[in-house]
Amino acid sequence: MGDILLGKTIHYLSQKRRVLLLTTSNRWKGEKGEKPKSTLLAMHIKEALGEKAVLLDIPSLKIYPCEGNVSTVRGNTCGQKAALLKDKNKNPSGYHRCWASINNKDDELWKVSKELLQSDCVLFFASVRWGQANGFYQKLIERLTWLENRHSSLGEKNIIKNIDAGMILVGQNWHGKEVLATEKKVLSYFGFHVVPALCWNWQYMRNLNDESLSSYRKAFPAFEKKFLE
Repeated sequence: MGDILLGKTIHYLSQKRRVLLLTTSNRWKGEKGEKPKSTLLAMHIKEALGEKAVLLDIPSLKIYPCEGNVSTVRGNTCGQKAALLKDKNKNPSGYHRCWASINNKDDELWKVSKELLQSDCVLFFASVRWGQANGFYQKLIERLTWLENRHSSLGEKNIIKNIDAGMILVGQNWHGKEVLATEKKVLSYFGFHVVPALCWNWQYMRNLNDESLSSYRKAFPAFEKKFLE
C-alpha cells in the first residue's frame, strides 16, 4: 500500500508549480553517511519532481527554539509588525515576523520562510519518536507559529491559505496514525490547505511491544524494498 501512496503523492506534486520538501529527522552520519528513512523518501520525491522541488534539511540549519511569545506577561506578541525581519534578501515577501529571528542574528528560519512563501505546496517529513513527531519537527513548527498567529489572533489575512500541505511520517512500532492525525489538524489550524494525498504514515510493526533488535534490523530492508527499489 505504501508504494501506491507514494505514487499518488508524486503524481499530485507533479502538478504543482513549486514544491518545498522539509526533512526533520536526524541521524549521525558516521562513515557511511547514513540518512533517515523519511529523508530518503524526500530525496526520492525530489528526484522525481526535478527542479520544481526544493529540499531543505531542517537539522542542518541553525534554527533557534521558539521564544514562546504567544503567551507572555505582556500577552500575545507573536508575529506582530514590530517583529519584522528587516532584510530584503532574507525576507523578500515582507511577511517574516519572528522575535527569535530578530534576537538571534545567525538564526536560519528565514531560509524556510523564504522558500515556503514562494511555493504553492509544502511537504513535511518526520520520524515518530516516543509517540510524537521528532524534536526537530516540533522546533520548526513552533517557530512558524507567527504564520498562524497573524490570522487567528492578530486579525490579519491568512498568507498561507493557498499553499497545499501534507506530512509523511516514518516510524517503528508506535502511534504513527495518531501522530499523523494530530499533525494534520495542526497544519489545518495553521491555515494551510491540507491535502489527503500528501498525508500518510509508514510504520514497520503493528505490535507496539516488539522492541527486539531483530525487528529494528529488519525495518530498513523492508522500507527499502517497499519504496526505493
